[in-house]
Amino acid sequence: MAQFDLPLDELEQYSPEIACPDGLVEFWTTTVTQARAQGGAPVVQRVDTGLAAVVVDDVTFPGFGGHPIKAWLVRPAHHDADAHGPLPAVVELLGYGGGRGLPHEHLRWAAAGVAHLVMDTRGQGAHWGSGGQTPDPVGRGAGVAGFLTSGIEDPHDHYYRRFYTDGVRAVDAVRQVPGIDPARVAVTGVSQGGGGTIAVAALLSLVGDAVAAAMPDVPFLSHFRRAVRLVDSRPYGEITQYLSVRRDPAIEAAVWRTLSYLDVAGLARHATSPALFSVGLMDVTCPPSTVFAAYHAWAGDKRIDVYPYNDHEGGQAYRFAPQLAWLHEHAPAGG
Repeated sequence: MAQFDLPLDELEQYSPEIACPDGLVEFWTTTVTQARAQGGAPVVQRVDTGLAAVVVDDVTFPGFGGHPIKAWLVRPAHHDADAHGPLPAVVELLGYGGGRGLPHEHLRWAAAGVAHLVMDTRGQGAHWGSGGQTPDPVGRGAGVAGFLTSGIEDPHDHYYRRFYTDGVRAVDAVRQVPGIDPARVAVTGVSQGGGGTIAVAALLSLVGDAVAAAMPDVPFLSHFRRAVRLVDSRPYGEITQYLSVRRDPAIEAAVWRTLSYLDVAGLARHATSPALFSVGLMDVTCPPSTVFAAYHAWAGDKRIDVYPYNDHEGGQAYRFAPQLAWLHEHAPAGG
């Protein structure tokens, strides 16, 4: 795979105007307010995993519509909150089609002395990995297989309205767990999880509850119109396929209107948390210009790490060290 998008010097200046609907802020603040009004504290149940260095809790919290969302909460086993203070936490959102998997797959943050909430993704968990356990109780109309076209003709009905809101409620949930410092909660994720990270950080900024840090890797769900022009593979190709069948111009207009509410390149302008991005310059799933569009729109302090020779895998394991340093910088011990 060769670099197919803009050269790096142009990407570093690429800051397109993203069309946002007039009611974007009201739409999302109302959505978050309604979800929080459903109430309900997280249910936290200890799981016997046989692991000695960490403790694992099976967490269920109310997401969009009050729907129960599962998560793993993994923490260092011998942390004394009375002696050393509450733990910082990282909320992780997952990639397209994946689920929370098994607890022993999520050890690195706890090994570094950080609590780690891994949010299951509603209706997903059967495309890769070790599965998920959270259904999506909301029905769907006509759509291409996947999630990007679920409810695509109305932003109120779209799948990603629920997913973004679940992510906000995941942060709300971990902030309520004893032994977690609510002021030192960060959010992270790769691909779909990266796009969700941008959205969750933006929505929490909008309602005055900004996270301590955001760390989106090779984010999906950004600059939809350019992504559809550049790539025909899924997930973005689901939009192309949908519109190739449903040829009515009124439907096309409705689709792009819906996506304007969900585009994280538009939401990023409301995000005030410090953000550490990453991008692969050979990424044919989430083109680098779409990542830079969100990065340049980001309102808070920010940095982007560039992987010139990588596709959508991005930095993979190389991301952990800079992310841990970013967390320590922006959510230091003692808060």
